[in-house]
Amino acid sequence: MAGLFDTIGISGTGLTVHRKWMDAIADNLSNVNDAVPGDQPAFAERYVQASSAPGGGVEVTGIRYGSSAGIESYDPQNPLADAKGYVRHADVDVTGQMTQMIMAQRGYEANLSVLSRATEAYQQALQLGNK
Repeated sequence: MAGLFDTIGISGTGLTVHRKWMDAIADNLSNVNDAVPGDQPAFAERYVQASSAPGGGVEVTGIRYGSSAGIESYDPQNPLADAKGYVRHADVDVTGQMTQMIMAQRGYEANLSVLSRATEAYQQALQLGNK
């Protein structure tokens, strides 16, 4: 039974890491069109860092940030333009983020499937004990 509980616990940690990964990707994609005055830092992409956890599973160990340099463009009509007429947009790689989202979603689904099957096995083991 201990192995079954380990499987449930490890899958649970995988779900958490993949959910946080998807949250970071959603944050990155939702800020893709953000603009700030040219003299301010742009939105910096978030990257979830994970590693193996003591006792099994994985855990988020931190968030790494991309460059806040962004992409500067001359747009004096933009209400956010600085005194020189420049705005800075977030430099988010949408294609890369979508690829990351697919990977994170598949990882989440795989962990959910393992968790579901382990739960079913645990329930069946309980039913055998009741007979």
